[in-house]
Amino acid sequence: MSTGTRPVVVKVGGSTLGEADTTAADLAALQREGVPVVVVHGGGKVINRWLDLHGIESRFVRGLRVTDQAALDVVVAVLAGLVNTALVAEIAAAGGRAAGLAGPDGGTVLAEQMDPELGRVGRVTAVRTELLEALLAAGVMPVLAPIGLDADGGLLNINADTVAGEVARALAAASLVFLTDVPGVLDGDRAPLPRVTREEVARLSAAGVIAGGMMPKVEACLRAAEAGATARIVDGRQAHALLDAVLPGRAGRPAGTVVG
Repeated sequence: MSTGTRPVVVKVGGSTLGEADTTAADLAALQREGVPVVVVHGGGKVINRWLDLHGIESRFVRGLRVTDQAALDVVVAVLAGLVNTALVAEIAAAGGRAAGLAGPDGGTVLAEQMDPELGRVGRVTAVRTELLEALLAAGVMPVLAPIGLDADGGLLNINADTVAGEVARALAAASLVFLTDVPGVLDGDRAPLPRVTREEVARLSAAGVIAGGMMPKVEACLRAAEAGATARIVDGRQAHALLDAVLPGRAGRPAGTVVG
């Protein structure tokens, strides 16, 4: 494989999963091809639903979820429990071997509190790759929930896009692929761009073209690209989008937007 022994990191968003979704099948197919894959997942829509069920208001500041202790309990239960286990089960049903874990497992994702205004929201300070590498060496795909561990043993909610970028950077990944619900990074006319450089990202961000939930994805891509990864943002709603992104020769066409 062109990736050699360097892994591929895939960020899966809940909005890309559904009845016709091929992500689990693509992940299992990559594993059969001998491509080492680490999955990082989000789960914002599921979190919102469970917060509503518990009568906890969903609040956001600068695009980040305000996470007090009551909200954190729900976030951890949903991400490390419901969403993580369901994704592992989907990969298994597709013929893959995966293991679910959260950032605190093995001290994999270390973090510090970002801003008291946001509550228990974290900034990644380090990614320890030993557990991820041990699972990959055993032929098992790590599926990581974006929960961080602080210096006092406390848990922190971290943006999954950011975690994916830092994991890719720490692993010196060959590729970082974001599966989203848009065709890629869009220009001012809402047309997908095949590639954006750091300078173009700065220009499009200043013009408000790159904004909202796309910003952490683009920033994570740039972080991973600095460490040598090919970073792409692709439309995960398209059948076999992941295979097309990791194995571009398979489809004969580039997928989504390359960032960096």
